[in-house]
Amino acid sequence: STTPDKTQGVSCAKRCWHGKHTWRTCVQNMNWKPQGQNGKHLQRKPKTGILMLNMGGPEKLEDVHDFLLRLFLDTDLMKLPVQSKLGPFIAKRRTPKIQEQYSKIGGGSPIKRWTSMQGEGMVKLLDEMSPDTAPHKFYIGFRYVNPLTEEAIEEMEKDGVERAVAFTQYPQYSCSTTGSSLNAIYRYYSNKGGRPNMRWSVIDRWPTHPLLVECFAEHVLNELQKFPEDKRDDVVILFSAHSLPMAVVNRGDPYPQEVGATVQRVMERLGHCNPYRLVWQSRVGPMAWLGPQTDEVIKGLCERGKKNLLLVPIAFTSDHIETLHELDIEYAQVLGEECGVENIRRAESLNGNPLFMKALADLVQSHLKSNEPCSRQLTLRCPLCTNPTCGETKAFFAGQKLR
Repeated sequence: STTPDKTQGVSCAKRCWHGKHTWRTCVQNMNWKPQGQNGKHLQRKPKTGILMLNMGGPEKLEDVHDFLLRLFLDTDLMKLPVQSKLGPFIAKRRTPKIQEQYSKIGGGSPIKRWTSMQGEGMVKLLDEMSPDTAPHKFYIGFRYVNPLTEEAIEEMEKDGVERAVAFTQYPQYSCSTTGSSLNAIYRYYSNKGGRPNMRWSVIDRWPTHPLLVECFAEHVLNELQKFPEDKRDDVVILFSAHSLPMAVVNRGDPYPQEVGATVQRVMERLGHCNPYRLVWQSRVGPMAWLGPQTDEVIKGLCERGKKNLLLVPIAFTSDHIETLHELDIEYAQVLGEECGVENIRRAESLNGNPLFMKALADLVQSHLKSNEPCSRQLTLRCPLCTNPTCGETKAFFAGQKLR
């Protein structure tokens, strides 16, 4: 048997009682499903699917090699000579070292768990905030570990999603992060040789969203309060973001200025309470990278008598190896002791902050209301772009018909 769900509104129920249409029509119109044996309605078909895009991280030590293999074979992220051979070689060589790092933070990355929690909070709010586009369902699309972006798209298509939103979980855009994930979506459909059944759009950047800024400011203030009172005013805030090779920066990648925009807004919200710097972490290899590097800045400040430091991961919203190992262990513990810091702390990542889930929901709601397939910025390729797929991807999203 089927019964009307009172959350669906009165008008449909009235038509049913007056014989305007059959219960079967009502069920079809409202996406109701027959009750199961447990007496509960089965889940309704999602109208709007939100694909949460990120790099991802291995959940278990045995996943590390495949994670690295996909990473070093991604030509959107990096260009290597004879990449099809050199990529697997580097991945195999680096696996034991990276496994050791993951073993020190609990045996795997928590990013899937945090993303799931954030997604659940986001869609719960969206169903209340935007009933016209409900029901909403979130999907996780990682670039280098399961669930992979391509698998998530297949699940969305199978679920019969009508409106699909590719939602980058990197607040600041870079061709090597968000760009790579968007290219993966375009390639999925290009390789299939067909058009998507869903109407796609993309939230491609959100570096100065007011609730994001509020979250970062809240976490900075919380951590500042944990410094000794007589040292608090002397704390130097180091906003640390993942670095980029200068070859990428010099092509015109917008990432550095977008990270800088986030930092500026956060410090304005904090009333410029402390001195600060924007610094860069996670450099790999001998090539030139965007600097100054976080570890070198810690050393330099300590040499100049600034020994109370607060590290803030400003380009990451969830904990993963760059926060839990690089910032917390390599820099705050090992390097801090070597340099003789007095106090060094790290602001908590946004993780399960309810205000952050509200930020995600607000971003999606505003995006859906706009009926824009993407930002104006996404349509502009880097002036010295060397990747032809980027242009095809941008055209794919910009050309989506949302009505």
